[in-house]
Amino acid sequence: MNNRLYYDDPYLHTFEASVLKWGTEPDGTPYVVLDRTAFYPTGGGQPCDLGELGGIRVIDVVEVDGDIRHRLEAPLPQERQQIAGQIDWPRRFDHMQQHAGQHILSASFVEVLGAETVAFHLGRDYVTIDVRLDELSIQQAEQVEALANRIVLENRPIEARFVTDAELALMPLCKQPTVSENIRVVIIPDFDYNPCGGTHPARTGEVGPIKIIGWERHRGNIRVTFLCGWRALADYSRKHLLLRELTRTLSAGEPELAEQVQRLVTEREQLKAALEEKETQLLEGEAQSLLAQAVPLSDVRLVKAVWAGRSMQQLQQLAKLVTAQAADAVCLFAAEGDKLQILFARGEQVALPMNQLLKDTLPLIDGKGGGNPALAQGGGAPILPAEAVLAHACRLLEESIRV
Repeated sequence: MNNRLYYDDPYLHTFEASVLKWGTEPDGTPYVVLDRTAFYPTGGGQPCDLGELGGIRVIDVVEVDGDIRHRLEAPLPQERQQIAGQIDWPRRFDHMQQHAGQHILSASFVEVLGAETVAFHLGRDYVTIDVRLDELSIQQAEQVEALANRIVLENRPIEARFVTDAELALMPLCKQPTVSENIRVVIIPDFDYNPCGGTHPARTGEVGPIKIIGWERHRGNIRVTFLCGWRALADYSRKHLLLRELTRTLSAGEPELAEQVQRLVTEREQLKAALEEKETQLLEGEAQSLLAQAVPLSDVRLVKAVWAGRSMQQLQQLAKLVTAQAADAVCLFAAEGDKLQILFARGEQVALPMNQLLKDTLPLIDGKGGGNPALAQGGGAPILPAEAVLAHACRLLEESIRV
Protein backbone atom coordinates (compact mmCIF):
# COMPACT_ATOMS: atom_id res chain seq x y z
CA MET A 1 0.00 0.00 0.00
CA ASN A 2 3.05 2.30 0.22
CA ASN A 3 2.73 3.18 -3.46
CA ARG A 4 -0.78 4.60 -2.95
CA LEU A 5 -0.04 8.20 -2.14
CA TYR A 6 -3.71 9.08 -1.64
CA TYR A 7 -3.60 7.05 1.57
CA ASP A 8 -0.59 8.97 2.90
CA ASP A 9 -1.93 12.39 1.93
CA PRO A 10 -5.41 12.81 0.37
CA TYR A 11 -4.60 16.53 -0.11
CA LEU A 12 -1.72 15.75 -2.50
CA HIS A 13 -2.29 17.57 -5.82
CA THR A 14 0.86 16.70 -7.77
CA PHE A 15 3.45 13.93 -7.70
CA GLU A 16 6.18 12.29 -9.73
CA ALA A 17 6.47 8.61 -10.52
CA SER A 18 8.17 6.02 -12.71
CA VAL A 19 6.28 4.10 -15.37
CA LEU A 20 6.31 0.35 -14.69
CA LYS A 21 4.05 -0.84 -17.49
CA TRP A 22 2.42 0.37 -20.71
CA GLY A 23 -0.67 -1.40 -21.97
CA THR A 24 -3.83 -1.24 -24.08
CA GLU A 25 -7.31 -2.25 -22.97
CA PRO A 26 -9.42 -4.54 -25.22
CA ASP A 27 -11.34 -1.47 -26.41
CA GLY A 28 -8.10 0.18 -27.54
CA THR A 29 -7.73 2.57 -24.59
CA PRO A 30 -4.05 3.02 -23.62
CA TYR A 31 -3.04 2.81 -19.97
CA VAL A 32 0.03 2.95 -17.75
CA VAL A 33 0.91 1.47 -14.35
CA LEU A 34 3.15 3.57 -12.11
CA ASP A 35 5.47 2.71 -9.24
CA ARG A 36 3.37 5.07 -7.10
CA THR A 37 0.29 7.19 -7.66
CA ALA A 38 -1.96 9.80 -6.09
CA PHE A 39 -4.85 8.79 -8.38
CA TYR A 40 -7.60 7.02 -6.44
CA PRO A 41 -9.10 4.11 -8.48
CA THR A 42 -12.82 3.50 -8.61
CA GLY A 43 -13.90 1.40 -5.64
CA GLY A 44 -15.95 1.24 -2.47
CA GLY A 45 -18.73 3.34 -3.96
CA GLN A 46 -16.35 6.23 -4.75
CA PRO A 47 -15.53 7.22 -8.36
CA CYS A 48 -11.92 7.49 -9.44
CA ASP A 49 -9.79 10.60 -9.61
CA LEU A 50 -9.17 12.30 -12.94
CA GLY A 51 -6.39 14.64 -14.02
CA GLU A 52 -3.24 14.47 -16.15
CA LEU A 53 -0.10 12.36 -16.49
CA GLY A 54 2.69 13.99 -18.45
CA GLY A 55 0.22 16.43 -19.95
CA ILE A 56 -2.08 13.63 -21.18
CA ARG A 57 -5.59 13.51 -19.75
CA VAL A 58 -6.40 10.60 -17.43
CA ILE A 59 -9.94 9.47 -18.30
CA ASP A 60 -10.34 6.56 -15.87
CA VAL A 61 -8.46 4.80 -13.08
CA VAL A 62 -9.16 1.18 -12.13
CA GLU A 63 -7.45 -1.56 -10.15
CA VAL A 64 -6.88 -4.81 -12.05
CA ASP A 65 -5.10 -7.73 -10.36
CA GLY A 66 -3.39 -5.40 -7.90
CA ASP A 67 -2.24 -2.95 -10.59
CA ILE A 68 -3.68 0.57 -10.71
CA ARG A 69 -4.27 1.27 -14.39
CA HIS A 70 -4.35 4.91 -15.44
CA ARG A 71 -6.41 4.93 -18.64
CA LEU A 72 -5.33 7.76 -20.91
CA GLU A 73 -6.88 9.89 -23.63
CA ALA A 74 -3.82 9.24 -25.81
CA PRO A 75 -0.83 6.88 -25.58
CA LEU A 76 2.09 7.90 -23.39
CA PRO A 77 5.42 7.71 -25.29
CA GLN A 78 7.38 4.71 -24.02
CA GLU A 79 10.55 6.74 -23.74
CA ARG A 80 8.90 8.65 -20.87
CA GLN A 81 10.23 6.74 -17.86
CA GLN A 82 9.63 9.51 -15.33
CA ILE A 83 6.30 11.29 -15.33
CA ALA A 84 4.55 14.08 -13.46
CA GLY A 85 0.97 13.64 -12.36
CA GLN A 86 -1.64 16.20 -11.45
CA ILE A 87 -4.96 15.43 -9.74
CA ASP A 88 -8.20 17.21 -10.61
CA TRP A 89 -8.35 18.70 -7.12
CA PRO A 90 -11.93 20.11 -7.16
CA ARG A 91 -13.18 16.63 -8.15
CA ARG A 92 -11.05 14.93 -5.49
CA PHE A 93 -12.14 17.31 -2.72
CA ASP A 94 -15.79 16.94 -3.78
CA HIS A 95 -15.46 13.17 -3.40
CA MET A 96 -13.80 13.63 -0.01
CA GLN A 97 -16.70 15.81 1.17
CA GLN A 98 -19.39 13.47 -0.14
CA HIS A 99 -17.77 10.27 1.14
CA ALA A 100 -17.05 11.61 4.61
CA GLY A 101 -20.55 13.10 4.66
CA GLN A 102 -21.93 9.66 3.91
CA HIS A 103 -20.08 8.21 6.89
CA ILE A 104 -21.50 10.93 9.14
CA LEU A 105 -25.05 10.61 7.81
CA SER A 106 -25.02 6.80 8.00
CA ALA A 107 -23.76 6.94 11.59
CA SER A 108 -26.50 9.47 12.38
CA PHE A 109 -29.15 7.08 11.06
CA VAL A 110 -27.80 4.42 13.40
CA GLU A 111 -27.64 6.84 16.35
CA VAL A 112 -31.15 8.29 15.86
CA LEU A 113 -33.13 5.40 14.35
CA GLY A 114 -30.95 2.32 14.80
CA ALA A 115 -30.96 1.93 11.00
CA GLU A 116 -27.84 0.67 9.25
CA THR A 117 -26.74 1.60 5.74
CA VAL A 118 -26.72 -1.35 3.32
CA ALA A 119 -25.64 0.44 0.11
CA PHE A 120 -23.89 3.64 -0.93
CA HIS A 121 -23.47 5.35 -4.29
CA LEU A 122 -21.55 8.55 -5.00
CA GLY A 123 -22.88 9.90 -8.27
CA ARG A 124 -21.88 12.90 -10.35
CA ASP A 125 -24.79 15.01 -9.09
CA TYR A 126 -26.22 13.24 -6.04
CA VAL A 127 -25.22 10.79 -3.32
CA THR A 128 -27.50 8.01 -2.10
CA ILE A 129 -27.52 5.54 0.76
CA ASP A 130 -29.94 2.66 1.18
CA VAL A 131 -31.00 2.50 4.83
CA ARG A 132 -32.61 -0.52 6.45
CA LEU A 133 -35.96 1.07 7.25
CA ASP A 134 -39.57 0.34 6.31
CA GLU A 135 -40.46 4.02 6.21
CA LEU A 136 -38.98 7.43 6.97
CA SER A 137 -40.97 10.44 8.18
CA ILE A 138 -40.06 14.08 7.64
CA GLN A 139 -39.53 14.50 11.38
CA GLN A 140 -37.16 11.52 11.52
CA ALA A 141 -35.19 12.78 8.50
CA GLU A 142 -34.83 16.19 10.16
CA GLN A 143 -33.55 14.59 13.38
CA VAL A 144 -30.95 12.55 11.50
CA GLU A 145 -29.88 15.56 9.44
CA ALA A 146 -29.59 17.75 12.54
CA LEU A 147 -27.27 15.27 14.27
CA ALA A 148 -25.12 14.92 11.13
CA ASN A 149 -24.67 18.68 10.87
CA ARG A 150 -23.90 18.96 14.57
CA ILE A 151 -21.03 16.51 14.07
CA VAL A 152 -19.85 18.64 11.13
CA LEU A 153 -19.96 21.87 13.14
CA GLU A 154 -18.08 20.29 16.04
CA ASN A 155 -15.20 19.94 13.58
CA ARG A 156 -14.15 16.58 14.94
CA PRO A 157 -10.98 14.96 13.62
CA ILE A 158 -11.28 12.28 10.93
CA GLU A 159 -8.53 9.69 11.15
CA ALA A 160 -8.00 7.17 8.35
CA ARG A 161 -5.37 4.47 8.93
CA PHE A 162 -4.54 0.82 8.52
CA VAL A 163 -5.04 -1.17 11.71
CA THR A 164 -3.80 -4.41 13.19
CA ASP A 165 -6.06 -7.34 14.01
CA ALA A 166 -5.70 -6.51 17.70
CA GLU A 167 -6.76 -2.90 17.17
CA LEU A 168 -9.64 -4.00 14.94
CA ALA A 169 -10.98 -6.33 17.60
CA LEU A 170 -11.37 -3.42 20.04
CA MET A 171 -13.11 -1.04 17.64
CA PRO A 172 -16.94 -0.65 17.62
CA LEU A 173 -17.17 -1.05 13.84
CA CYS A 174 -20.39 0.00 12.12
CA LYS A 175 -19.89 -2.88 9.68
CA GLN A 176 -17.47 -5.72 9.11
CA PRO A 177 -14.61 -5.18 6.63
CA THR A 178 -14.94 -6.75 3.18
CA VAL A 179 -11.23 -7.73 3.10
CA SER A 180 -9.15 -9.83 5.46
CA GLU A 181 -5.84 -7.95 5.21
CA ASN A 182 -4.66 -4.36 4.82
CA ILE A 183 -7.77 -3.22 6.65
CA ARG A 184 -8.15 0.53 6.80
CA VAL A 185 -10.58 2.21 9.17
CA VAL A 186 -11.95 5.74 9.00
CA ILE A 187 -12.50 7.01 12.54
CA ILE A 188 -14.58 9.90 13.86
CA PRO A 189 -13.85 9.53 17.58
CA ASP A 190 -16.79 8.53 19.77
CA PHE A 191 -19.12 8.50 16.74
CA ASP A 192 -18.15 6.33 13.78
CA TYR A 193 -15.63 3.55 13.10
CA ASN A 194 -15.95 2.49 9.48
CA PRO A 195 -13.77 0.13 7.40
CA CYS A 196 -13.18 2.15 4.22
CA GLY A 197 -10.58 2.64 1.51
CA GLY A 198 -11.81 6.02 0.26
CA THR A 199 -10.36 9.50 0.57
CA HIS A 200 -11.56 11.78 3.37
CA PRO A 201 -10.80 15.23 4.76
CA ALA A 202 -8.91 15.67 8.02
CA ARG A 203 -11.83 17.12 10.00
CA THR A 204 -15.62 16.96 9.83
CA GLY A 205 -15.87 20.74 9.37
CA GLU A 206 -14.46 20.36 5.85
CA VAL A 207 -17.44 18.23 4.86
CA GLY A 208 -19.63 21.33 4.95
CA PRO A 209 -23.42 21.25 5.26
CA ILE A 210 -25.19 17.91 4.85
CA LYS A 211 -28.65 18.15 3.31
CA ILE A 212 -31.14 15.33 2.72
CA ILE A 213 -33.09 16.25 -0.41
CA GLY A 214 -35.38 13.25 -0.75
CA TRP A 215 -36.06 9.57 -0.15
CA GLU A 216 -38.06 6.69 -1.62
CA ARG A 217 -38.76 3.01 -1.13
CA HIS A 218 -36.19 0.84 -2.87
CA ARG A 219 -35.99 -2.96 -2.70
CA GLY A 220 -37.39 -3.18 0.79
CA ASN A 221 -35.29 -0.32 2.19
CA ILE A 222 -35.33 3.47 2.08
CA ARG A 223 -33.05 5.13 -0.48
CA VAL A 224 -31.97 8.53 0.85
CA THR A 225 -30.60 11.17 -1.55
CA PHE A 226 -28.39 13.87 -0.08
CA LEU A 227 -25.70 16.44 -0.83
CA CYS A 228 -22.66 17.65 1.11
CA GLY A 229 -20.37 20.65 1.06
CA TRP A 230 -20.08 22.62 -2.16
CA ARG A 231 -22.77 20.48 -3.78
CA ALA A 232 -25.22 21.37 -1.00
CA LEU A 233 -24.35 25.07 -1.26
CA ALA A 234 -24.75 25.04 -5.05
CA ASP A 235 -28.11 23.30 -4.68
CA TYR A 236 -29.22 25.87 -2.11
CA SER A 237 -28.16 28.71 -4.40
CA ARG A 238 -30.11 27.28 -7.36
CA LYS A 239 -33.22 26.75 -5.27
CA HIS A 240 -32.96 30.17 -3.63
CA LEU A 241 -32.81 31.85 -7.05
CA LEU A 242 -35.80 29.79 -8.19
CA LEU A 243 -37.72 30.67 -5.04
CA ARG A 244 -36.94 34.34 -5.48
CA GLU A 245 -38.14 34.23 -9.09
CA LEU A 246 -41.35 32.46 -8.08
CA THR A 247 -42.13 34.95 -5.31
CA ARG A 248 -41.58 37.79 -7.78
CA THR A 249 -43.67 36.20 -10.53
CA LEU A 250 -46.54 35.23 -8.23
CA SER A 251 -46.33 38.39 -6.12
CA ALA A 252 -46.34 36.27 -2.97
CA GLY A 253 -44.07 36.03 0.03
CA GLU A 254 -42.29 32.77 0.79
CA PRO A 255 -44.77 31.72 3.52
CA GLU A 256 -47.70 32.11 1.08
CA LEU A 257 -45.95 30.58 -1.93
CA ALA A 258 -47.15 26.99 -1.50
CA GLU A 259 -50.75 28.15 -0.99
CA GLN A 260 -50.51 30.40 -4.06
CA VAL A 261 -49.13 27.59 -6.22
CA GLN A 262 -51.87 25.21 -5.03
CA ARG A 263 -54.49 27.81 -5.89
CA LEU A 264 -53.05 28.20 -9.39
CA VAL A 265 -53.00 24.43 -9.89
CA THR A 266 -56.65 24.20 -8.84
CA GLU A 267 -57.59 27.05 -11.17
CA ARG A 268 -55.70 25.41 -14.02
CA GLU A 269 -57.53 22.12 -13.53
CA GLN A 270 -60.85 23.95 -13.47
CA LEU A 271 -59.99 25.86 -16.64
CA LYS A 272 -58.81 22.65 -18.30
CA ALA A 273 -62.10 20.93 -17.49
CA ALA A 274 -64.08 23.94 -18.75
CA LEU A 275 -62.07 24.08 -21.98
CA GLU A 276 -62.53 20.36 -22.58
CA GLU A 277 -66.28 20.78 -22.10
CA LYS A 278 -66.38 23.72 -24.52
CA GLU A 279 -64.26 21.83 -27.05
CA THR A 280 -66.62 18.86 -26.84
CA GLN A 281 -69.56 21.16 -27.45
CA LEU A 282 -67.82 22.72 -30.45
CA LEU A 283 -66.94 19.31 -31.84
CA GLU A 284 -70.54 18.15 -31.42
CA GLY A 285 -71.70 21.18 -33.39
CA GLU A 286 -69.05 20.53 -36.02
CA ALA A 287 -70.12 16.90 -36.27
CA GLN A 288 -73.71 17.99 -36.90
CA SER A 289 -72.49 20.43 -39.56
CA LEU A 290 -70.45 17.71 -41.26
CA LEU A 291 -73.46 15.37 -41.27
CA ALA A 292 -75.57 18.08 -42.85
CA GLN A 293 -73.09 18.14 -45.74
CA ALA A 294 -72.87 14.34 -46.04
CA VAL A 295 -73.09 12.86 -49.54
CA PRO A 296 -75.53 9.94 -50.01
CA LEU A 297 -73.79 6.87 -51.37
CA SER A 298 -76.29 4.02 -51.76
CA ASP A 299 -77.44 3.34 -48.18
CA VAL A 300 -74.37 5.11 -46.70
CA ARG A 301 -73.86 8.77 -45.84
CA LEU A 302 -70.32 9.79 -46.77
CA VAL A 303 -68.68 12.48 -44.63
CA LYS A 304 -65.40 13.64 -46.17
CA ALA A 305 -63.24 16.49 -44.82
CA VAL A 306 -59.67 17.82 -44.81
CA TRP A 307 -58.11 20.12 -42.18
CA ALA A 308 -54.73 21.76 -41.73
CA GLY A 309 -52.79 21.09 -38.52
CA ARG A 310 -55.47 19.09 -36.78
CA SER A 311 -54.40 16.37 -34.34
CA MET A 312 -55.23 12.71 -34.73
CA GLN A 313 -57.02 12.88 -31.38
CA GLN A 314 -59.36 15.55 -32.74
CA LEU A 315 -60.01 13.47 -35.86
CA GLN A 316 -60.90 10.52 -33.63
CA GLN A 317 -63.25 12.60 -31.49
CA LEU A 318 -65.03 14.02 -34.53
CA ALA A 319 -65.39 10.60 -36.15
CA LYS A 320 -66.83 9.09 -32.98
CA LEU A 321 -69.33 11.96 -32.64
CA VAL A 322 -70.40 11.68 -36.29
CA THR A 323 -70.85 7.90 -36.21
CA ALA A 324 -72.62 8.12 -32.85
CA GLN A 325 -75.16 10.57 -34.33
CA ALA A 326 -75.51 8.65 -37.60
CA ALA A 327 -75.15 4.85 -37.59
CA ASP A 328 -75.15 4.86 -41.42
CA ALA A 329 -72.23 7.31 -41.75
CA VAL A 330 -68.74 6.71 -43.10
CA CYS A 331 -66.04 9.26 -42.25
CA LEU A 332 -63.03 9.86 -44.47
CA PHE A 333 -60.91 12.45 -42.62
CA ALA A 334 -57.44 13.86 -43.27
CA ALA A 335 -55.16 16.37 -41.55
CA GLU A 336 -52.35 18.07 -43.48
CA GLY A 337 -49.05 19.12 -41.93
CA ASP A 338 -45.47 17.88 -41.83
CA LYS A 339 -47.10 14.48 -42.01
CA LEU A 340 -50.34 13.56 -43.74
CA GLN A 341 -52.70 11.81 -41.31
CA ILE A 342 -55.82 9.97 -42.37
CA LEU A 343 -58.66 8.37 -40.43
CA PHE A 344 -61.53 6.23 -41.65
CA ALA A 345 -64.53 5.33 -39.47
CA ARG A 346 -68.03 3.87 -39.89
CA GLY A 347 -71.31 3.70 -38.00
CA GLU A 348 -72.87 0.52 -36.63
CA GLN A 349 -75.14 0.00 -39.65
CA VAL A 350 -72.22 -0.02 -42.10
CA ALA A 351 -70.52 -3.36 -42.75
CA LEU A 352 -67.55 -2.11 -44.75
CA PRO A 353 -64.11 -2.79 -43.12
CA MET A 354 -62.29 0.48 -42.49
CA ASN A 355 -58.98 -1.24 -41.73
CA GLN A 356 -58.94 -2.79 -45.22
CA LEU A 357 -59.83 0.56 -46.79
CA LEU A 358 -56.92 2.16 -44.91
CA LYS A 359 -54.55 -0.63 -45.95
CA ASP A 360 -55.46 -0.04 -49.62
CA THR A 361 -54.96 3.73 -49.29
CA LEU A 362 -51.73 4.05 -47.27
CA PRO A 363 -49.40 3.03 -50.16
CA LEU A 364 -50.25 6.36 -51.84
CA ILE A 365 -48.34 8.19 -49.08
CA ASP A 366 -45.82 5.47 -48.10
CA GLY A 367 -47.73 5.34 -44.84
CA LYS A 368 -48.21 3.09 -41.89
CA GLY A 369 -51.20 2.55 -39.66
CA GLY A 370 -53.79 0.14 -38.41
CA GLY A 371 -57.06 -0.27 -36.64
CA ASN A 372 -60.18 -2.41 -36.78
CA PRO A 373 -63.21 -2.70 -39.08
CA ALA A 374 -64.94 0.20 -37.30
CA LEU A 375 -62.06 2.71 -37.12
CA ALA A 376 -58.61 2.81 -38.66
CA GLN A 377 -55.95 5.47 -38.80
CA GLY A 378 -52.48 6.08 -40.14
CA GLY A 379 -50.05 8.56 -41.55
CA GLY A 380 -47.35 9.09 -44.10
CA ALA A 381 -45.48 11.55 -46.26
CA PRO A 382 -47.47 14.34 -47.97
CA ILE A 383 -46.63 12.96 -51.41
CA LEU A 384 -50.14 13.73 -52.71
CA PRO A 385 -52.65 16.37 -51.60
CA ALA A 386 -55.01 15.16 -48.92
CA GLU A 387 -57.98 15.66 -51.25
CA ALA A 388 -56.45 13.28 -53.80
CA VAL A 389 -55.82 10.63 -51.12
CA LEU A 390 -59.43 10.83 -49.87
CA ALA A 391 -60.72 10.78 -53.45
CA HIS A 392 -58.85 7.50 -53.95
CA ALA A 393 -60.38 6.09 -50.76
CA CYS A 394 -63.80 7.27 -51.86
CA ARG A 395 -63.49 5.39 -55.19
CA LEU A 396 -62.49 2.23 -53.33
CA LEU A 397 -65.48 2.73 -51.05
CA GLU A 398 -67.87 3.11 -54.00
CA GLU A 399 -66.50 -0.06 -55.60
CA SER A 400 -67.03 -1.98 -52.33
CA ILE A 401 -70.61 -0.75 -52.10
CA ARG A 402 -71.39 -1.75 -55.69
CA VAL A 403 -69.98 -5.21 -55.06
